[in-house]
Amino acid sequence: MSAHCQLTGVAPVFGNTVSHSHRRTRRRWEPNIQRRRYWVPSEGRFVRLMLSARAIKTIDKIGIEKAVAAIRARGEKI
Repeated sequence: MSAHCQLTGVAPVFGNTVSHSHRRTRRRWEPNIQRRRYWVPSEGRFVRLMLSARAIKTIDKIGIEKAVAAIRARGEKI
């Protein structure tokens, strides 16, 4: 499974590591993805989401109901 956030859509970023001698080597920056389980009262069940640390803070702010609605609006199945 690819390391991407279900709420914000953040995914790995690619670039170069540049050494002291200026040699360039390809590398990848991984997002801080966490697996979280949330209770959704309107559905009466838990949902398991893969979220970035920033998305977890967003859910704390806007609530799980709005977050689930936003994920579904993007066409992702939960």
